[in-house]
Amino acid sequence: MNSFKIFIVEDDPLYGEMLKYHLSLNPDNEVIKFETGSACLKNLHQNPSLISLDYSLPDISGFDVIKKVKEYNSDIPVVVVSGQEDVATAVRLLKDGAYDYFVKDEDTKERLWNTIKNIKERNELKEEINVLKEEIGKKYEFKNIIKGNSPAIQQIFGLIDKATQTNITVSIYGETGTGKELVAKAIHYNSPRVKYTFVPINVTAIPSELIESELFGHEKGSFTGANSRKIGKFEVANRGTIFLDEIGEMDLNMQAKLLRVIQEKELYRVGGTQPVKFDARVIVATNRNLAKEVEKGNFREDLYYRLLGLPIEIPPLRYRGNDILILAKFFVDDFCKENKMPKLSIAQNAQEKLLKYPFPGNVRELKAVMELSCVLTNSGVIEEEHITFNSTNAKSDFLLEEDTLTGYVRKIVKYYLQKYNNNVMVVAKKLDIGKSTIYRMLKNNEI
Repeated sequence: MNSFKIFIVEDDPLYGEMLKYHLSLNPDNEVIKFETGSACLKNLHQNPSLISLDYSLPDISGFDVIKKVKEYNSDIPVVVVSGQEDVATAVRLLKDGAYDYFVKDEDTKERLWNTIKNIKERNELKEEINVLKEEIGKKYEFKNIIKGNSPAIQQIFGLIDKATQTNITVSIYGETGTGKELVAKAIHYNSPRVKYTFVPINVTAIPSELIESELFGHEKGSFTGANSRKIGKFEVANRGTIFLDEIGEMDLNMQAKLLRVIQEKELYRVGGTQPVKFDARVIVATNRNLAKEVEKGNFREDLYYRLLGLPIEIPPLRYRGNDILILAKFFVDDFCKENKMPKLSIAQNAQEKLLKYPFPGNVRELKAVMELSCVLTNSGVIEEEHITFNSTNAKSDFLLEEDTLTGYVRKIVKYYLQKYNNNVMVVAKKLDIGKSTIYRMLKNNEI
């Protein structure tokens, strides 16, 4: 944490030392004392958090000090401390920008202490507001962040817009890497709940034995290691939004508890006996087909319908056509800007290679591919050879180009022969085909 730097400008050495000692009792305060106004002004580059200014200085008037401080940085608060009570002077000083005006007496140090406390609270509030403004700025530009012009993405924009107008629960579906959390944030930060917290939770990242405590909190002594009360994520998200990612991975026992909490809009902390009311919007996401998980008995039907709300399905990147190129250019420009590199263009052959690839890792994979291409090129152009795919999904190798069924069969047989060192017997068994079929394909140079 940055220290709270206080300038004390006081020509009475004893009084100045008394104020310095008193204010230094708080270790967060860094107190520097000056005996002249000019010495204070020469040190404004240290950017004090507060200036305590004696009105009657030997070298320069309090009015002139305030004027020069405000010219340097109008946000620096100046508290004027005067040896005599003069209402007209106080009014003029306050009009000129003084934060407050005190008369020197036995209560001055306590008044100054309270003023510092108020200024610190104001600064914290301003910082929170600045962070919020930054987040809001990002949100209102969500159509620029979620890149693409494909009909599928335009439909997503429409659903996001509808979701922001009510408190309906939203369920987001899509493969890994499609941007489900980005959609959830776009909804929250464009809704009336924008002033409150967005709390993301990845269900798979929390051990099953801890997830209840993480979501609903716990009371002190409720289990071994519970040394104090903990507020859960649902309480943290009160009046805001809680985003439960990978909801399909939650076990059935926890699903039952979640259902009750969402229905009743109240929770019990682990080990607690008093209900805690909350008001949080719920957005969930999954890469599973929850309807099929219900059929299999892996997901509660009542919870499924409670969470369904407004469903938004994000299409995989391979179904988004030229959005691939729009995103690729965006990632290249962003990487170059972040790393202070000259702008790069994407050659036609590189664009064609990108369009042929199925991107099993979706937008996340495309981002990684384009950032690597920026590093690999030695010119101002990203060529075909700079586009490198390292997918962990083996089937993607066979889908780089559209082919006939016969063509795909040849690729699959060739892949397995390479994998098993041309052992025809093993490959025939793995693929459940006759070894004569493989020998014929080899004889006819089909593979």
